[in-house]
Amino acid sequence: MQHHGATWIEWLALACASIAIAILVTYLVRRPAFTLATKLWLLFGLFVFPIATALFANVSGFQATQSRAFCGSCHVMEPHANDSSDPNTTSLAGIHARSRSFGASNCYNCHQDYGMYGFVVTKLGGMRHVALYLKDFRNVPLERAKHEIRILRPLPNANCVSCHTMTAPRWLQKADHASSLADLRSGQVSCASPGCHGFAHPVTKLGKELLEDGGLPRDAMPAPAADGGHP
Repeated sequence: MQHHGATWIEWLALACASIAIAILVTYLVRRPAFTLATKLWLLFGLFVFPIATALFANVSGFQATQSRAFCGSCHVMEPHANDSSDPNTTSLAGIHARSRSFGASNCYNCHQDYGMYGFVVTKLGGMRHVALYLKDFRNVPLERAKHEIRILRPLPNANCVSCHTMTAPRWLQKADHASSLADLRSGQVSCASPGCHGFAHPVTKLGKELLEDGGLPRDAMPAPAADGGHP
């Protein structure tokens, strides 16, 4: 797992924890009279700063779970993360990873729930993934697991249109878009499917699936866009 140095939130968590420890150690060493001032110091040492430490640490933890490095820390996700990080890949995941709008958080940005309670729903879904990994795939060899693991439910097109509009004239000018508009909006056709933009993670698909998707040998694929920005 990659490490890019501590963030300011992590430094705040460490600072609050250090202050709380300093207050408590000072109290235990000096044993001052139990005055109002001492009570206030203990209030900060036992409650205020520890609660702040927990708050900042949790926020930092949530931020860390949004990174591609975190998603790839389970061995069964390594092919997804490695392909996504490959600067030469033409997969949807890799193209989005090269976009400035997604970058190192492209897994989370594509898979998160965009509803009103999206953050909570996304985190609960992530906990379900952790449970399934521990229960079913923790000891499964990678070569077997990468072809057995599938997304729990199809990625909704609503996630795609949160960035890519279906109403712009430029988008509708493409015949395939215009003819499939109703099916795309209803979810009958997935943007990330054979016949459309292809699998987001073709590296874990079986040969039959890739043939259905019109897959090409790696050296026959067109070069990816330099930026991978949104069409």
